[in-house]
Amino acid sequence: MSGYVASDVQLLAAIANGDRLALDELYRRHAPWLTTRLSRRCGQPDVVDTAVQDTFLNVWRKASSYKPTGEVAAWIWTIGIRRLIDQLRKLPPPTPVEAAQFAFVISEEVPLALGHTPLGQAFASLEPELQSVLAATALDGLTNREAAHLLGIPTGTVKSRLSRARTLLKDLA
Repeated sequence: MSGYVASDVQLLAAIANGDRLALDELYRRHAPWLTTRLSRRCGQPDVVDTAVQDTFLNVWRKASSYKPTGEVAAWIWTIGIRRLIDQLRKLPPPTPVEAAQFAFVISEEVPLALGHTPLGQAFASLEPELQSVLAATALDGLTNREAAHLLGIPTGTVKSRLSRARTLLKDLA
């Protein structure tokens, strides 16, 4: 596949037909950014590497299930963050220091992604613990339970922080 230009959707179609070169090409295109984004959620390179490998194994197995209604990268991200959560479930819950490091990364990353938009400014004004819960659920698409595990807090705390964050964002908008 590297010899010619194929879209990500075309690569997935080829992968669904068993084309390993198409998987190699998709991996070459998407593994670097996926590794970077997952590394921002987990400071353990071996866990991130396993999640990335599991992601592309899942892509290989499920390529035929892709519905071309959205970006392939978004589909890969959804698989990747879920594979990272699977890996994190095997580990003991994060310490408060590790959870705080995650909150710091989120508080730095999201405003940059949103730029100087009103939403970015409103997000930046939230307390770090509200930012991390909102980012894990709204931006990364995790369930409340998955976010709770990632952040090392009870599911009920995720729900109450989400409610509080939504209320504050609504007031700021």
